[in-house]
Amino acid sequence: MRQYSEHQAHPIDIEALIEREPIAPMTSLMTRRIQGKVVMVTGAGGSIGSELCKQIVKHNPEKLILLELSEFHLYSIHQEIQSILQNNDLKIPVIAALGNVQNQKRVQALIAQHDVHTLYHAAAYKHVPLLEGEHNVIEAISNNVFGTLAAVKAAIAERVEHFSLISTDKAVQPQNVMGASKRLAEKIVLSLCQPHTTECSVIRFGNVLDSSGSVVPLFKHQILHGLPVTVTDPEATRYFMSIPEAAQLVLQASGMGINGKVFVLDMGQPVKIKDLAQRLGKLLQGENTNIDIQYIGLRPGEKLHESSLISPWMTRTVHPKILVSQDNDQSSSDIHVDLARLQSLCDQGNLTAVRQLLFR
Repeated sequence: MRQYSEHQAHPIDIEALIEREPIAPMTSLMTRRIQGKVVMVTGAGGSIGSELCKQIVKHNPEKLILLELSEFHLYSIHQEIQSILQNNDLKIPVIAALGNVQNQKRVQALIAQHDVHTLYHAAAYKHVPLLEGEHNVIEAISNNVFGTLAAVKAAIAERVEHFSLISTDKAVQPQNVMGASKRLAEKIVLSLCQPHTTECSVIRFGNVLDSSGSVVPLFKHQILHGLPVTVTDPEATRYFMSIPEAAQLVLQASGMGINGKVFVLDMGQPVKIKDLAQRLGKLLQGENTNIDIQYIGLRPGEKLHESSLISPWMTRTVHPKILVSQDNDQSSSDIHVDLARLQSLCDQGNLTAVRQLLFR
């Protein structure tokens, strides 16, 4: 007999949790970097990477390359993409490639072999409290910082047409290792992008509902098992969006043809996490449900409120909900001197000095 997970057995309307209308995509922007192109996605088995892959194949790429470190996640997304192709009678070659994005030779060889036009770099460690742990700081930097460096250098060396870095609102005024490592990854991409070679963009968005590591699967498990729902603080707020919205933002921003910029999505007003938990309880167990909330305090690296993605110096684009900002605040020579020092400190395992340099 087939077994069902909690997620499958109790589907919910993720958009209802946000209490706003989904942001409609513009088809012309969605297809520009995909239709007739060879597209590669790093971290293809992750929450955002897998959704990118599922949306990419719907826009008729010439070929799709899935790069993933986890064998299980690579197998899973490859099977899911094959089902989409079969169900829609599509004949698109899909290459399932195992590999670590930190290995520039592996990434570059795949790009060269398949003549990749567009690369979406989604591979990253994202769990804030986990990456604050002393055992994980150097791994976070190795993956998020030096993995990005390897990926963008490989793309530029092989003259990929467009490279997109998937970033986060936690890179704005970062107060944790995850945010700081992603901010440094942004600076790397912006420092290396050059006209007439590889066009680069950085794309930031907030918390993605129902992604791995998000609060929704945890709250859902707690509610369905009659456990108290653990919320950090009654006043804690976050900006939220759905996985499809996040993927659509990435595809549309990459299609705008604007080099060396940070793109952000106007996600409206922040949502109190306790209110999100209450709405989830009502969706799962009925309107009269009042769940038991246990406040556990902010965990290491967490903020009470995330910084707004929207700044006065940002400008609107052709899409009413996508904004753009010029963000080149460190020269290439400066940042690469610091990166060499950071790599040396990571190799030495000097955790105190690593954190100091990262945040500086």
